[in-house]
Amino acid sequence: MKKRNEIRNIAIIAHVDHGKTTLVDQILKQSGTFRQNQVVLERVMDSGDIEKERGITILSKNTAVYYKDTKINIVDTPGHADFGGEVERVLKMVDGVVLVVDAFEGPMPQTKFVLKNALALNLPVVVCINKIDRPDARPKEVIDEVLELFMELDATDEQLDASFIFTSAKKGIASLDFEKEGTDMLPFFETIIKEIPAPTSSSDNLKILISTIDHKEYQGKIGIGKVESGTIKINDEVILVNIHDEKKFKKVRVTKLFEFEGLTKVEVKEATFGSIIAIAGIEDITIGDTICSIEDTTPIPFAKVSPPTISVNFIVNNSPFAGTEGKFITSRHLRDRLMKETDKDVSLLVEETDSTEMFKVSGRGELHISILIENMRREGFEFAVSKPEVLFKEENKIKMEPIEEVTVDSPEEHVGSIIESLSLRKGEMTYMGPSSGGYTRLKFKIPARGLIGYRTDFLTLTKGEGLINNIFEGYEPYKGEISHRQNGALIAFESGETTSYGLSSAEERGVLFINPGVKVYAGMVVGKNSRNADMEVNICKRKQLTNIRASGSDDNIKLTPATILSLEQSLEFISDDELVEITPTSLRIRKRQLDSNMRAKEAKSRKKENS
Repeated sequence: MKKRNEIRNIAIIAHVDHGKTTLVDQILKQSGTFRQNQVVLERVMDSGDIEKERGITILSKNTAVYYKDTKINIVDTPGHADFGGEVERVLKMVDGVVLVVDAFEGPMPQTKFVLKNALALNLPVVVCINKIDRPDARPKEVIDEVLELFMELDATDEQLDASFIFTSAKKGIASLDFEKEGTDMLPFFETIIKEIPAPTSSSDNLKILISTIDHKEYQGKIGIGKVESGTIKINDEVILVNIHDEKKFKKVRVTKLFEFEGLTKVEVKEATFGSIIAIAGIEDITIGDTICSIEDTTPIPFAKVSPPTISVNFIVNNSPFAGTEGKFITSRHLRDRLMKETDKDVSLLVEETDSTEMFKVSGRGELHISILIENMRREGFEFAVSKPEVLFKEENKIKMEPIEEVTVDSPEEHVGSIIESLSLRKGEMTYMGPSSGGYTRLKFKIPARGLIGYRTDFLTLTKGEGLINNIFEGYEPYKGEISHRQNGALIAFESGETTSYGLSSAEERGVLFINPGVKVYAGMVVGKNSRNADMEVNICKRKQLTNIRASGSDDNIKLTPATILSLEQSLEFISDDELVEITPTSLRIRKRQLDSNMRAKEAKSRKKENS
């Protein structure tokens, strides 16, 4: 058995917002990766625009630092459950994990998910209790909660002996004792070197499992993975084994080879086992493929990625405003872009439908789908999307549906409203107890479809003070019908430009989503009706001018500012007969059928069918 003591490969895993990206910032700074006078942004690993705006990690990233004579390859992973597929596959690249847990919040749903995956792969774990400087930090209780989680997940005795380290990523300090404040991150580095094993190999035959795909304009596809055994060199002829068909493999030549150093890739002539590398120049490469030597073409098994639980139809935009704001508007553009996304996101499934203008896209959750939509609209795409639907399956002729485990932390005065609202959505409470800071923690098992459109209601119920997290639990028998939106829609009666006069009369009917001076078309949803039926409103009408005017009749009309819905809120709001029209500059909600007479006929026939 060969061993490379000069390398450590780790993944940093955690629940969303527990501070792992900030921790990576400090690792990079204190390892001497940056020049002393270099200006470094916060959360430097979150390189995407949406990641910076939302403060979340969406894609896993690779970096590497040096501590003394050891190179530490680090993979920063997403913390949100919707991007769990990123975590599942990158764990195959590392020899150990650092589990980051908030010193106040303790283990959360995603903590359980990522730890379960790490333990299943028999990876050693270093537990990092972060945000130790918070005034409400409770490290002693959090240690017990983490150990309880280990036992709940059937950890081995060795895994239960995990080392604990206490950090403040914001301050850049680490300590082995929570009662003593550290001065720098050196205890963190020392613990990694001591507790995470060096990579080993028992074979000289080349084996590399591709875990991530990157894309660069002049280099094309770049496959990233760990060299499990053997050595790879520039100009080597190797075998690429396809993940979908092990008999389908082809000879390829290695033209470019990179290793990670800090935030950059450095070109190298060769790499040996234990190294995390990037290979450019192989156009057919996909996630899960194995690169082998010619002598041994047996592929490395790929991690099983959890199946999608939610689907949305992506449809070519056919509204009256189609093609006025977007650059890519045809079905070919839409198809090519969606298929390209599946190359680098193994959790996403794209299927063709009976219509050439519609594609079914399935993902892990609303956020997973909405991030794809947001990226596409920023690239200049224009399309429409349907209401998210959960994916059912059948087992022994029984209809099964995805179930989520929901964890809620809320002030005590809102607990009754939360229990009532989740019960109406078929939620079953499994736990209720005190949480930190005077909050109450509730746990529910609820159908995934019960959570569609719930987050906005939850924020209203808790006046923005509550926290809600969910994670996929499994499939259970169908729980029955769930009623969603109680309110009807306010629909534009005609095409034109909205006026204050027209909006003022519509405002009495409900909540408006449109301000004055906005172009609308007949069939576009412009607000939420206070009643449960749809209503057409003329928001483009102008006040008729007369020869005689009373004094003060022309005073400015005062309108309540419109409620402008975000992308996620729009997806939550729409019903089955509505679509969200997505363009680079606008989000519009519309009826599938824009003609009011046709809508009435369709509603009548649906009523007949149901009766």
